[in-house]
Amino acid sequence: MQVHVLTIFPEMFPGPLGAGIVERAQKAGLLDLNVHNIRDYAHDRHRTTDDTAYGGGPGMVMRPEPLFEAVESLDRPAGSPVVLLTPQGKLFTQREAERLSKEQTVTFICGRYEGVDERVRQHLATEELSIGDYVLTGGEIATMVIVEAVARLLPGALGHGDEALLDDTHTSRLVQYPQYTRPSDFQGAQVPDVLLTGDHAAIAKWRRRQSLQRTLERRPDLLKDAELSPEDRKVLQELGWTD
Repeated sequence: MQVHVLTIFPEMFPGPLGAGIVERAQKAGLLDLNVHNIRDYAHDRHRTTDDTAYGGGPGMVMRPEPLFEAVESLDRPAGSPVVLLTPQGKLFTQREAERLSKEQTVTFICGRYEGVDERVRQHLATEELSIGDYVLTGGEIATMVIVEAVARLLPGALGHGDEALLDDTHTSRLVQYPQYTRPSDFQGAQVPDVLLTGDHAAIAKWRRRQSLQRTLERRPDLLKDAELSPEDRKVLQELGWTD
């Protein structure tokens, strides 16, 4: 998968995206991450990428010319997504991560200041995404979040742990069950007995019930999209769920 990132702060990216799963995916040839400085496509003496807004108002607006030139200079398949990060965008979810992970090439535009010229939205970006209902100073951190979420979905990115994706919260559409490791008794808090029995069927049943209970308590909105068996529904009804 090829990812292009357009930003006026390229120095922000090597750290967070140069370690862990994203680093592993790059070294394995699963992810080709390219960070481009938008200022390289501004041709005035000061490499200006922003200007005051027509009609007045506070703050600066990112100019369209450098952004259009930057995207047009990329070696990318026609029709591949060009994603503008903006608080006005569609909410980024695990399903959006799954969708993007199937693309050959994705380009991200990191907005700054008061945003980008509207013609970038209308004629350059193919979609707009937001990672939440709050405002950041730019799209860089939001892009990092999305790249991390997408990279771990690439086949082989987790190594022998790819099967763990199935248990992830939001991938399974359920909140994950509690996890424990050694010691079995820590300061008087003990691991549930069922996890020490070696009875895999009993453990699976316990974990499923815990996952259903946590989802009902913490994120009941996820249940409407979860794949629930008749047994799951019975457990949820015992826990007070009304479908």
